[in-house]
Parts: sequence; C-alpha cells; structure tokens
Amino acid sequence: MKRLLGVSLALVLAAPALAQTASPSPTPDAAARLERFLATRPVVDGHNDLPWELRDQHGGRVETTDLSANGDKLVPPVQTDIARLRAGGYGGQFWSLWIPATITGAEAVKTTREQIALVRRLVARYPNDLALATTSAEVRAARQAGRIASLMGIEGAHQIADNDLSLLRDYRQAGVLYMTLTHSKNVSWADSATDTPNVRGLTPFGLEVIAEMNRIGMLVDLSHVSADTAKAALAATRAPVIFSHSNAFAVNPHPRNVPDDVLRLTAANGGVVMVNVYPVFVSAAYAEWNAKRGAEAKRLGIETDDAGMGAWTAANPAPRVTAADVAAHVEHIARIAGRDHVGLGGDYDGIGGTGPEGMKGADGWRLLFAELIQRGWSDADLAKLAGGNVLRVLARAEAVAGGKS
Repeated sequence: MKRLLGVSLALVLAAPALAQTASPSPTPDAAARLERFLATRPVVDGHNDLPWELRDQHGGRVETTDLSANGDKLVPPVQTDIARLRAGGYGGQFWSLWIPATITGAEAVKTTREQIALVRRLVARYPNDLALATTSAEVRAARQAGRIASLMGIEGAHQIADNDLSLLRDYRQAGVLYMTLTHSKNVSWADSATDTPNVRGLTPFGLEVIAEMNRIGMLVDLSHVSADTAKAALAATRAPVIFSHSNAFAVNPHPRNVPDDVLRLTAANGGVVMVNVYPVFVSAAYAEWNAKRGAEAKRLGIETDDAGMGAWTAANPAPRVTAADVAAHVEHIARIAGRDHVGLGGDYDGIGGTGPEGMKGADGWRLLFAELIQRGWSDADLAKLAGGNVLRVLARAEAVAGGKS
C-alpha cells in the first residue's frame, strides 16, 4: 500500500476550514440529468494507484486477479474495478507508476519499467474495456470505441535515477504522459511540500528537466512539490501544468494542497488542479483527528489500524467527510483560478481504502457531480471539470512539443 502522509496539528489549526454539510438526495430531475451527463461527458481522472496496489497487495497477479467487478470484495480489497469505472462515467484514467522514494538508482529504473509493464498487462487483460492512450487523440479514439483510455504518469523524479534525462525520454517513448517532480521527499533539484526546503525553487538542472519535458510532450505535474518549486516551474514551463491530485490550501491548510497565489499562476499558465478525495487532504477536521490518532498509536507503539486502537477510535470517532467537502475544494479552485482550471484526480488505491462518505471507490465522482448540480453548475462547466480541462492541457502540451507554441 502506498504510504499515506499525515499532517501536524499546528498546520491544521493554523487556519481551520468550516465544516461542510451533506446535501439532500438529488431530485428525480437532477438524478436523471446526472445519468445523461455521465453517458456523454467522460471523466478523465488524473491519478490512481491501482498498479502499485496490485503489485504490493496482490503479487502483481494481473492475469488472475478479477477486476471486472467487486474489487471491494478482494482480499485485500481495492477501490477500482471495471464496473466502478463504468458506473463513474470514466473515459480515461491516468494510472500512477508510483514507486517508494526509498527505491533509488538502477532499482528505481527497473521497478518503474515493471510498473509500465503492469499497466500494459492490465490493459491487455481487459481489451473490451481498456485501451492504452499516449495522446489526446488516442483518448478520444478510445472513447469512441467504448473503452476507457489508460494513460500513465510517473510520481516522483527519483524515478529518473541519477538525474538521467535519457530515462525521461525513454519513459515518454514507452507512453508515460506526466512526471510529478517530487513525491514526499526532495530530489536534488526540486523541493517536496512535505520535506525540509532545500533548493527553494528549481536548480539549473531542474530548469533543464522542465524544458525537456516541454520538448517531448510530457506534462509537468506539480502535486507534491513545495509552493516555491511550483512557482519556479510555472515560470519556466512553456506548456500548461497539472496538479494530478491536489486540493485547495485555503479550504484545508495541508502542505499538499495548493495556495491561492499558486492557483492564480496556474490559471495564467492554462493549467489544471485535479481534486483529490483523501480525507486528510479534504477536511481540516479529519486531518486533526488523523494526527491525534497517529499520536495515540505512536504512544501505544502500534499501527493506527491495529486492534489495540479500537477503544480510542470508539471514543473518538472520525469526523464526517462528504461530497460537500470535496465540492468546497472544487468551488474554491474554480473561484480563484476559474472553471477552466479545475479537474478530478482521486488518488484511489493510494489512500488506504479511505474516502468521503459514498466516495470510497472509483464510482464516487457521481456524488460530487450530484452535489455540484444542486449548487447550480451547468453541464458545460461539469464537462470541463470531468475531463475537458485536462484533455485541453494535454493537447496544448502536444502542440508545444510539436513546435506550435
């Protein structure tokens, strides 16, 4: 399972967000509108960690692990399966090629290539449902064929071992469409949002990386990076960026979320911030509870999911997190950056099986759309959120790579 990031009490108490309340069930007209919308406006999700979950929890047995439906019944369960992708209206999914930051050097390259191969095996396992896509045109073609486009992204520059740009080119040639500049730890040329600042922006080599990513048509992903590194990358790039799975810092002041000044720069750049459903990133109240739970587990010398935490959890139930809380991030990003600059990047199967109420699987976006419909969002704006914005960014990055900037 991908390692989850906590948050200090000081951070969440510095600017606590107002709790959201769940909306009533959608009216019959709104429910019918939702079904029509999902049938015609595909979701393109920016981040899903199923490849590592299959490798780590299911021995990489893609061919014998049934993901057609009922992924929540597997042992251990997963949050993603074909049925839930279909129910969620997916037209495309960026599969994360995450590997732990502790894997470095030649082993990092080997493991990344194995992750690429695993995604290709997953697509081959479900040829009637999935299609590999390496361009925006291939995403559209997959949709027209009734398949879900499978795209790939690398989550951390520790995967280009020894700062070897030829590896970046090799990964792009293999179909990788984005690279997150850091994961939870700094790299030598860029700072992570959850590590002690080192370069406070980008080094000259970091600027070379951005230029090369622009040249080869690889999206610059700024989820996980510090605000200073994000600003430096936004100043350097000629193509729009993505935040593949990040939320609004003003709504929940977690370091993984995007502050308003960076949201404004992202809008000027033409990029997109893709909203995540991990409760720690969504809700300040949940983040505070999670930090207290972690502190108690540390005091007891056990893991947070150990049976020994049962009494504490019963006495300290987790705060509710709902689609309304996720919508608060969507609407804040849309208010600051504009509705052309917000998207969806759930981080499913990288968040320990958690999620807002009713949104603990890949079909959970339905509740968010229903919430936004009730808040007055038009189908045209919902379509931008669902996938239109990120496909525009991808097409623009392709144009920059083709010399059409």
